[in-house]
Amino acid sequence: MLLNLTKGKMNYNETIQYIYDSAPMFQKIGVAAFKPGLGNSHQLDEYFNHPHRQYKTIHVGGTNGKGSCSHTLAAVLQSAGYRVGLYTSPHLIDFRERIRVNGEMISKDFIVEFINGNRSFIDSLSLSFFELTTALAFRYFAHQQVDIAIIEVGLGGKFDSTNIIQPDLAVITNISLDHTHILGHSLAEIAGEKAGIIKADTPVVIGETTSETKEVFAKKASECNAPIVFAEDNPVVLSAVANNGWRYETKRYQALQGELGGYCQTKNANTVLVAIEQLQRLGYRIDEQAVREGFANVCKLTNLMGRWQTVSQQPRIICDTGHNVGGMQYIVNQLENTPHNTLHFIIGMVNDKDIASVLQLLPKEATYYFTKASVERALSEVELKEKAEAAGLKGESYPTVAEALEAAKEKSLPKDLIFVGGSTFIVADLLAHCNTLDFH
Repeated sequence: MLLNLTKGKMNYNETIQYIYDSAPMFQKIGVAAFKPGLGNSHQLDEYFNHPHRQYKTIHVGGTNGKGSCSHTLAAVLQSAGYRVGLYTSPHLIDFRERIRVNGEMISKDFIVEFINGNRSFIDSLSLSFFELTTALAFRYFAHQQVDIAIIEVGLGGKFDSTNIIQPDLAVITNISLDHTHILGHSLAEIAGEKAGIIKADTPVVIGETTSETKEVFAKKASECNAPIVFAEDNPVVLSAVANNGWRYETKRYQALQGELGGYCQTKNANTVLVAIEQLQRLGYRIDEQAVREGFANVCKLTNLMGRWQTVSQQPRIICDTGHNVGGMQYIVNQLENTPHNTLHFIIGMVNDKDIASVLQLLPKEATYYFTKASVERALSEVELKEKAEAAGLKGESYPTVAEALEAAKEKSLPKDLIFVGGSTFIVADLLAHCNTLDFH
């Protein structure tokens, strides 16, 4: 049952502001919001009577691709008839995007009642934004009586707030150098943190490995007696661009249509298909039709945004949330293979990324529009321009994404391409701006 509000309590806008103000938010301020350890998460879990034990869970971690994999798994399970909770981060436009049931965002009323009804206990703890939001998600899924929840790791794995669950399956997509100031400066160190979601006697699927990371995962799985499957050992036989997405050929599925269009999705699809096989072995009822419907309708079923998303055709504008070396490699390759005359590249980054390495990957012949997202972690557009010029990139700086977009549109000819990315928050600002303009 939801808790009843008494007169004078916070409304929705005040409640959301309270969540942002009272709990430091990594999305906005970065490392200062990160709190290692699971003490608060266990206290919250105890207080709410362990809501995540009321439904099955799948835990999804990794550096890149965990959002796409989480949404695709959710879409397939929904298509199979399950009631599915989906917890992901960060949000792009609306806080409620983080917590969904069968694609529908958490209700405003539930958020208001959750905070107001439990505020004295919440205030007694020094919570991070993610600790509080995770508790909200777990409680909401129990209230909604989901059959299963896909839980995406926020940061790392071992000390992530989500790591109190006992999932049916763990999935780790890949390892790339990201958040090195928190997780470690080598792939092996980062893999060690992310391997923290591997649980005793619980199967784990690893999407991609390197010689450094494979050994780390194998050792951790052995210690936990956890059956481990490396998805790359059974790759998709063939993949080809088709109808704004991909067509996959596998030993089990011929002409499997995938809605997500980024080049990275071939690896993600392979990881998801191997994860589905493991779920089927655990007794999940997932037939071929459910797999096909889920893959073909990920965005429709889960409302996923920002993955090689076309937001306009005239001019053609594409955005993608890839923001580190691992993600940007795929984007640069795909841009090279996307027909266009001049590439107009709108880019902004946050100040805790390996900016120099990303800039070195970018095409020198593009026209750049350096900008800044509306979060505290955003790197100044002027400083980004200076760093980019040192890497041989040319362009002008603009204080907001909206201004950069308008400049790019003014300079674009009909057969040009505008790409927007470099940071999840740049894409968030773009989509928010497009919503106000209502153009497609």
